[in-house]
Amino acid sequence: MELLSATLDRVKPSPTIAVTTKAAELKAAGRDIIALGAGEPDFDTPQNIKDAAVAAINAGKTKYTAVDGIPELKQAICAKFKRDNRLNYTPSQISVGTGGKQILYNALRATMNPGEEVVIPAPYWVSYPDMVLLAGGTPVIAPATLENNFKLTPEALEEAITPKTKWFIFNSPSNPTGAGYSRDELKALTDVLMRHPHVWVMSDDMYEHLAYDGFAFCTPAEVEPALYDRTLTVNGVSKAYAMTGWRIGYAAGPEKLIGAMRKIQSQSTSNPCTISQWAAVEALNGTQDYIAENNEMFVRRRNLVVEMLSAIPGVTCPTPEGAFYVYPSISGLIGKTSAAGTKITDDETFATALLEETGVAVVFGAAFGLSPNFRVSYATSDEALKEACTRIQTFCAGLM
Repeated sequence: MELLSATLDRVKPSPTIAVTTKAAELKAAGRDIIALGAGEPDFDTPQNIKDAAVAAINAGKTKYTAVDGIPELKQAICAKFKRDNRLNYTPSQISVGTGGKQILYNALRATMNPGEEVVIPAPYWVSYPDMVLLAGGTPVIAPATLENNFKLTPEALEEAITPKTKWFIFNSPSNPTGAGYSRDELKALTDVLMRHPHVWVMSDDMYEHLAYDGFAFCTPAEVEPALYDRTLTVNGVSKAYAMTGWRIGYAAGPEKLIGAMRKIQSQSTSNPCTISQWAAVEALNGTQDYIAENNEMFVRRRNLVVEMLSAIPGVTCPTPEGAFYVYPSISGLIGKTSAAGTKITDDETFATALLEETGVAVVFGAAFGLSPNFRVSYATSDEALKEACTRIQTFCAGLM
């Protein structure tokens, strides 16, 4: 009898984690490595949040909690949605999980049946398709091309929807491109969804507060209130509050769906870390001033990276509206050979050669469903970014 489940044959390990792990191994072996693969801010968690966690420990708040979140955190999340998104929810409509990834997986696991489809715009966060496959569904990829600034058109969404479509996964600002949808652009998509009442909307708003140059964030249930009853709005504290390791994600949606997600979580992880929950209460209820301060640094870093990569012949690097990624195209470099003799046949060989020959770790575009590109995370120091981009320029200049 085979030990492992056949389901594992349908999925692959996370490429972003693989790149980060490889970079760490090379660095431990003594290589001079600049890792631009990880999707996490380099800032420390704000002091008020850390203080709240310590206070929770000292107060003995270290026991099991309700499966999907303490009442205080659910109230803070309801207040956040009302304050930031003009969406009204009650605590019974809130789910708190161990990071946004668990929230997304719980929702898919609780709703998908064999043969049902999920529309995913590409480029996409690497985990979306594999989570759909793990949940027994079928991912349907809808391309969002460079020509459209990596944003899905209403026509492409309409074409991807079938009678089997269960969910549409939406992410703005986007990982990996940083592309953000304006209200008008999002309204054009929600107009399509209104014509297909069997399609539910999973809006991944994790990068909501990382928006630049006056870009105004909006979310589907806010833009089209008629979608409220079939939308799961997902968010978390990882990115805006530099709390990636605290592992707190949350979502708001219809009570029936939230209850189903609670059932899944009750038989898998049970409650998220109690201390992290109390820290998240402070993150959402406390001062938000450092978000704007951090964003100023992200804008400076984004501009540095876009300018240096755009200066490379054969590379096209759009300026993103948010998040902390750029997703340059290398279509002009395919077919060339590196100084060390590596033929650049696709973005994966490009990223591999770049790491081996220069020590710069990036994630190849095929991992995100659209090639030939690569993703750079600029959530690191100006000095490291400048050195990394200089190495990328030198590497590309040596291509023949």
